[in-house]
Amino acid sequence: MKAVQFTEYGEPDVLQMAEVPEPHAGAGQIRVTVRAIGVNPWDWKVRSGAMRQFLPIDFPYIPGGEVSGVVDEIGDGVTGFSVGDEVFGFAVGAAYAEYAVLAQDHFAQKPPALPWPEAAALPTAAETASRVLDQLGVVDGQTVLVNGAAGGVGLAAVQLARFRGATVIGTASEPNHDFLRSLGVTPVSYGEGLVERVREIASAGVDRAFDVAGKGGLPDLIELAHGTDNVMTIADPDAQKYGVRFSSGRSKNPFPALDQVARLVEQDTFTLPVAETFPLERVADAHRISQAGHIRGKLILLPA
Repeated sequence: MKAVQFTEYGEPDVLQMAEVPEPHAGAGQIRVTVRAIGVNPWDWKVRSGAMRQFLPIDFPYIPGGEVSGVVDEIGDGVTGFSVGDEVFGFAVGAAYAEYAVLAQDHFAQKPPALPWPEAAALPTAAETASRVLDQLGVVDGQTVLVNGAAGGVGLAAVQLARFRGATVIGTASEPNHDFLRSLGVTPVSYGEGLVERVREIASAGVDRAFDVAGKGGLPDLIELAHGTDNVMTIADPDAQKYGVRFSSGRSKNPFPALDQVARLVEQDTFTLPVAETFPLERVADAHRISQAGHIRGKLILLPA
């Protein structure tokens, strides 16, 4: 099958198309014919070597973790799904490919009206946002600051926090402010003076802060959220230096988060826009854009 792999850490050009053996569904797994693949900041951080302390890898390595597609193989022990079902979820690694294997409880039924690219945009954003909001203990009545609110995880976080009854402030570049307002979020700009800008909105600071951007904002978030216990990051490798929890990995059972978002999508109460799609052969371009940041929504690869 056609896939993207790299054999050394480096810039986007290390990503190369290759022919590799097809995977097959084992016990407790399904295989899908991939229709769309989500691109996440984690992907380029792994490719660059920036996350080697969190995820050592063996070369050659096929990146990617989220897909939407059509079930074409079902392994022993999988229940509730049939060949031909349309699903979205997490691949067992190696998502930048024509076929991908997904484990039971790591995928959910795709809403019928949801296009393939939009479905592939959901898994990482939904699971990560839900997991971190749980770890922060976000509940009704709190004020939450999301640093990096216009990207995939950020947009999921602000919407799920509002679904929990929180008041949400989100940092984003100016062109994304109106979109955040349409979601019920109060936008503020990045950069120097953030503490003062947020205090103009919430004079006593915030109850919780979620750092998605990872661009040196932790000291401001700690000040605004009254200490390190109320701050989490998924993107700043200096988290330990500041005493802030770094949330990585994935829930043992992501299905509840995926299923919740699928239901919210069907109810028109959750949206995650696709910023741009690319054929698989242009994966390096997608990584460059992801690495540059300031994207509204998700970047998606299309295998065919």
